[in-house]
Amino acid sequence: MKYFSTRGGAERLSFEEAVLAGLAPNGGLYIPEHIPTLPTDWQTKWKSHTFVQLSVEILSLFISETEMSRSELTSIVERSYSTFRHSDITPLKKLDEKTRVLELFHGPTFAFKDVALQFLGNLFEFFLKRRNDKLAPGESPEKLTVVGATSGDTGSAAIYGLRNKANVSIFILHPKGRVSPIQEAQMTTVTDANVHNVAVKGTFDDCQDIVKALFADTKFNATHRLGAVNSINWARILAQTVYYFHSYLSLSSTEAQNFQVQYVVPTGNFGDVLAGYYAKRMGLPMAKLAIATNSNDILARFWKSGAYDKAADSSPGDVAAAAPAHGSSDGKQASSGGVLETLSPAMDILVSSNFERLLWYLSYQSITDGEEASRHRKAGEQLASWMNSVKADGRVQLSKEILESAKRDFVAEKVTDEQTLSTIRSHYQDETTPYIADPHTAVGLAAARRIAPSNDPSIIQVVLSTAHPAKFSEAVSQALSPVSSFNFDRDVLPDEFKGLLEREKRVIDVERPDIDLVKEVIERFVHAEKPVVTGASV
Repeated sequence: MKYFSTRGGAERLSFEEAVLAGLAPNGGLYIPEHIPTLPTDWQTKWKSHTFVQLSVEILSLFISETEMSRSELTSIVERSYSTFRHSDITPLKKLDEKTRVLELFHGPTFAFKDVALQFLGNLFEFFLKRRNDKLAPGESPEKLTVVGATSGDTGSAAIYGLRNKANVSIFILHPKGRVSPIQEAQMTTVTDANVHNVAVKGTFDDCQDIVKALFADTKFNATHRLGAVNSINWARILAQTVYYFHSYLSLSSTEAQNFQVQYVVPTGNFGDVLAGYYAKRMGLPMAKLAIATNSNDILARFWKSGAYDKAADSSPGDVAAAAPAHGSSDGKQASSGGVLETLSPAMDILVSSNFERLLWYLSYQSITDGEEASRHRKAGEQLASWMNSVKADGRVQLSKEILESAKRDFVAEKVTDEQTLSTIRSHYQDETTPYIADPHTAVGLAAARRIAPSNDPSIIQVVLSTAHPAKFSEAVSQALSPVSSFNFDRDVLPDEFKGLLEREKRVIDVERPDIDLVKEVIERFVHAEKPVVTGASV
């Protein structure tokens, strides 16, 4: 299996090369040359598999055994999920006959990002050690400088996946003051020498733009050997496909044979729901994937109009507060568009990076003439043109045919802060199955409730629960404080979070979203770290 850029070009990389590179030199995202199909007997053969066993089966479809043996892959997967608190890794919880919650927050940082980033951290370590073990005596070991942007959960999950890894430095950019206190503390209280938190005065999109610009800077990238942990890294998407299969097989063991499943995914950067799309393309039976957005609804608006447009007018009551847009200082969304600050901050994203991967497939499917190589080339050219329009004009209007193609696999709904709070409250007060949802999960539950009446009666909705409610104490407390029986410390707070806010923190402040300022930070701290010579005997 080889990987190529969504924006075209002759480059074809191995899995290892694609994982270590993260982002293509032309700004595109790596995708596989083809999407493999499942074995004909997969449902029978895999029905009793553990999450680890299922991961090995699915990942091996995308990773050549000449690159990584099955035993090596198994070892990496076993290490990656040994850190999870639940034996099922991503368990299903039944809320009612037609609704399940897929809990993805049982990893070390209590967020779904752990599923992919524990795996990615071990991949980085495996590839670097293998390369360095082949060096002649005296040769300098290869190092990786991992750079990522976070709106909350990616940062801590990446840090926990890469802390204290040999020959890996990690720099995580987060928008200062725009992640929850628990999320900030989870990142900044990790004081391992190779971990560097960078608080940028700006938005998540500012941080993400800086990261993309760093990768696009050929000289800087080559000097520091940049690696990506954001969901632009293909390994993140691949690892996340597994829990779609795992949950489907779990349902198959308890439900009637004629059931259908609809996954409802709260999403900002489109990575989590894209993993579901790949699972569907591989052959996992499912109804349309449901995209649940907050008031930063570029995705929901696309599925209504076919316009991928950064600018949108805010509606009264949509948001708790508006984040200043570029050039705006009055705290309101500028007319030209800006990121809105909501109660579900991990989804406060203006441009969904992984949407590019879906757009490539929509473009490819629209091209019906020519050989496959020609169709690949034309799709890359079309995708590059679309992305250039987004960069230059802030929008691109896609054709009716492209929109109809997108609607065959997806539906999308926007959920406001007010609806998020009422959803948290209603599920907590459910007399049959009370449940405490974090605000992102609540966005998914609210969207599922809105979509359900138009579904076939055989459909069971599985809402992806992306974070533990304790990570968003302010939103959960705001929703549930009127309920006299609620006690946050008793009902929500895990032992691991107690005292976290009081621990020693280490963070580097950057006063404005300036790539040169971030470069200075990276160069200063990378030079201070000494490479570790592993050697074949390690």
